[in-house]
Amino acid sequence: MNNVYLERARKMIPDPQILSVVAAKRAKQLSLGARPMVRCDSPNQLDTALLEIAEGLLSYEFPSEEERAAAAAKSAATPTGEL
Repeated sequence: MNNVYLERARKMIPDPQILSVVAAKRAKQLSLGARPMVRCDSPNQLDTALLEIAEGLLSYEFPSEEERAAAAAKSAATPTGEL
């Protein structure tokens, strides 16, 4: 992992837990074939994800109360298939 990219990404997303989740999800997308939004010299998908965050190309948002309630209701109504 490139520490320069990490420090730059921390300026965009200062919370380390949120940064790790956003970077990991994007790195997974890249490893599954998503196109990178930046040119990165490193073959490591995590470096590419951190650079995308540092450049301001990735962000995050938390769901609203209504969205969380709707998701909870939907998951409670969906049968699990277990007996």
